[in-house]
Amino acid sequence: MSGTGLRERKKALTRQLIADAAARLFAERGYENVAVGDVAREADVAEQTVYNYFPTKEQLVTDREQQIQEQLDRLIRSRPRGSTPAAAIREFVLRVVAGIRDIPPELWRGELGYLAAISPTVHRLVLEVIDRQARALAAVISDTSAVSPEIARLHGIALAGVFEIILSEAGRRTRDGQSQEKIARELSRIIERVLDELDRWFSVSKSSRPLASRRRRLPSTRTSKP
Repeated sequence: MSGTGLRERKKALTRQLIADAAARLFAERGYENVAVGDVAREADVAEQTVYNYFPTKEQLVTDREQQIQEQLDRLIRSRPRGSTPAAAIREFVLRVVAGIRDIPPELWRGELGYLAAISPTVHRLVLEVIDRQARALAAVISDTSAVSPEIARLHGIALAGVFEIILSEAGRRTRDGQSQEKIARELSRIIERVLDELDRWFSVSKSSRPLASRRRRLPSTRTSKP
């Protein structure tokens, strides 16, 4: 068990080393002017090692997509009775925004938001990420709420839109010269308001409650019929 744990930690460290090297180069040269071989040399690993962790160049800038999606799925599935999907992910999303302060300055302009603000190629990648996120969120909302597939899709689009706002605002504000501290502070207030509005919207329909709680209500509804 200890050997397995050590291997996993080493793999995680190598993955982070490569991601940081890519962000540093993207910040210095721009996305289009960096090749996978450049990243390998910067990280002091073989080019094949980069591909082992990031099968495509695009994944070097979307590297946290799966991790974030898994966390969102877990939070929505485990939300308490009466809680909406928007409320379930609130603290996590605000931590993501607050984390802007902690990204090393030399890596910040190599992050997805700023790169999307200056690169049409990365902007397209962001749109693809947001679409995948919306579909994944719709699936988990559909699994855990008694809503139609169309409403689940609409809810998924709305929640994914929160991350689109974070990325686009972070990128725009960085391009305009705002500090990471100011971006995190102001964006936190914006996202709080957005999530509050989504929570009110989702709460309008009782079907946004977790599915299990609605199923427990069904027997009493049936017995009330003549």
